Amino acid sequence: MKMSRVWAMPNKNTFDIKPIKEFIDQYDIGWMRSIDPFANSNRIAKITNDLDPDMGCDYNMDALDFLKMWDDNSIQFVLYDPPYSVRQVSECYKKFGRTVNMETTQSTFWSKLKKEIKRIVHPDGIVLSFGWNSGGIGKTNGFEMLEILLVNHGGPHNDTICVAERKL
Repeated sequence: MKMSRVWAMPNKNTFDIKPIKEFIDQYDIGWMRSIDPFANSNRIAKITNDLDPDMGCDYNMDALDFLKMWDDNSIQFVLYDPPYSVRQVSECYKKFGRTVNMETTQSTFWSKLKKEIKRIVHPDGIVLSFGWNSGGIGKTNGFEMLEILLVNHGGPHNDTICVAERKL
C-alpha cells in the first residue's frame, strides 16, 4: 500500500484541491460505470447525485436512496465524499428541510452507506473515499486498501484523508 502526505489550502469543494484532484486523476475512470452520491458541483463521475437541486446533478436524492437504486455488482467506480461529521450531516439535512434525528446523527449513517457501496460495487471495482479518517469502505466490507493520501491543510483545519480501495 502506498502512503503519501502533502500540504494544500482547504476548500469546501474537496475535488478542487490540487493534490486531491491528482489523486483522483490517476485512476482512469473514463471507461468505467462511475457514480458520486455526494457530487456537489463536481462532474468527475458519469452519474452524479446531490441533495441540492441547484448543483445540476443527475439526481437530487438522499445518498442512501441513490445507492439503493443500483443493482448488485453493477458499479465499477465510486467517489465517496460524504459529510465528514455529524454537524455537517445535520447542517446539510436542515438546509433542505430534511429530518435530523438519531438515524442521521449516529455512525449508522455512514455504515448504511458503506453497506450499499459494498453491495453495488463490482469485484475489482474501485472506491475513492474522502474524510477525516482512513477507514474507507473497509476490509470487513471486502475491500483492500491500495493507497492513502493525507492532505494537511495547516493551522486549525482538519486534514483530508483520501483512501483508494479495491473490492476483492
